[in-house]
Amino acid sequence: MNTKKQPPKTPEAPAPMGVNPYLDADFYNRVRDYTERDATFSKELKAIGETGAGKQDTDARTAPSLELLRGVVKKGLPLSDMLNRIVQGADSGLWEPWLTAFGIELRGVNYAKTGERNARLALDMSLGSKAHAIFANAGIGNWRSQVARDCAQIQIEKPTEKTPAQAYAIFFLDAP
Repeated sequence: MNTKKQPPKTPEAPAPMGVNPYLDADFYNRVRDYTERDATFSKELKAIGETGAGKQDTDARTAPSLELLRGVVKKGLPLSDMLNRIVQGADSGLWEPWLTAFGIELRGVNYAKTGERNARLALDMSLGSKAHAIFANAGIGNWRSQVARDCAQIQIEKPTEKTPAQAYAIFFLDAP
């Protein structure tokens, strides 16, 4: 029987949010050299989920991680022009098809003729993302981690027997 008194437990401070090691491009490349594509995606997605959204620049028109996408021309316009047209309210019937070409889904927008036109965009970060080819051709393998650092929110849907893992980075288009 132990008769010594134990010192009182002091409440521990919550652990600080971890740092996503996949933000380092060299680390990402080393992992990719020795790990299968699906496994690397799972590990990076887990790191993104643990660190959460960085909220460094949540406006899709100015986020540094989306700079490459904003310059790509699809359906006759660069993404930057498409985003500006959404904010201006021009060509509203074309917004969703334009964004779909980049793997972006329009999750919410104020369609009112007057007032602020704020929009909520979800960039697909899954393995089959349309944005993956654009970033991969530019040599940016860890684009998901870069995007997660800027976005306002991360949504991760775990895989099931019939559906693969889905991940989305949520950005906003704030009215000027």
